[in-house]
Amino acid sequence: MITNYYKTQSDTELTVLTESKSGVWIHSISPTEEELAHLVSVYGIDDAIIEDIKDFFEVPRFEQEGSSAYFFARYPYDVKDLDIDTAPILIILGETFLITIAEQEVPFLNPFMQGKRSFSTTHKTGLFLQFLSELMTTYERKLTHTRKMVSRDMGRVRNIRARDIQRLVFFEQELNETISALVPTNEWLKQLTKGNYIQMFSEDRELLEDLLIAYNQLIDSAKSILKTIQNIRGANESILTQNLNSTIRLLTGLTIVLTIPTLISSLFGMNVVIPFRDNPHGFWIVLVIITVAMAFTVYFLRNKWL
Repeated sequence: MITNYYKTQSDTELTVLTESKSGVWIHSISPTEEELAHLVSVYGIDDAIIEDIKDFFEVPRFEQEGSSAYFFARYPYDVKDLDIDTAPILIILGETFLITIAEQEVPFLNPFMQGKRSFSTTHKTGLFLQFLSELMTTYERKLTHTRKMVSRDMGRVRNIRARDIQRLVFFEQELNETISALVPTNEWLKQLTKGNYIQMFSEDRELLEDLLIAYNQLIDSAKSILKTIQNIRGANESILTQNLNSTIRLLTGLTIVLTIPTLISSLFGMNVVIPFRDNPHGFWIVLVIITVAMAFTVYFLRNKWL
């Protein structure tokens, strides 16, 4: 599906056009081969590059062909059938148009389509940077929620259960996916600041520099949360190992202590001549020997080993 949006600085409402014109924003969701061919023929974009958007695992990158700049990015998107938490989007900046193409719905663009953001499609560079700013905000909200959940687990590291560990592993996967999406995007943002790849006014350059700082902070924040998760898992493993060692030592000590009466009782239970056989107090003497031996063993184990 292809939708043409148009809005100038003086317009109050976003207009949906039936035909394209200069200064239009073209948004396409899950385009067919015919729709892609239409975009190629009308706007003169590279068909080989836009075909890459069909690869769900496409990595963020920046390319320039002719007068158009192609920006691949990834946005948070929960896919039930795939073990991945982001989806690709292609943003194309041309001389008189801006195109966004994605195979799935793009939630971070909804505020623009619903009129909740102030923008102009005729200022395509500014709109492009606003898209990146909204994408950054989406990741920021996601990281804030993850940080809260991880902080809660950190406060009860001694009582973490198996399902909590599974949730931490899930968060770890999400964070790795986020970092894999943000780092390449941050790299082509740096590239934009060093060359004249797109037309920018002074306010656009200021916004681009602010975005670069914000994306760096996002990456650092994601890495920090990831490190916290790794520390929680490491601390939990150490606690479990320590508890296991204590249990093993206790059981080993009990085994040694209980071996003493078993051994002495076995010796005095043999059908041979044994001490105290004819002594009327033989049983109590043996019992005292067993008790003293067990007490000595317990004392030794508590002070020398356990």
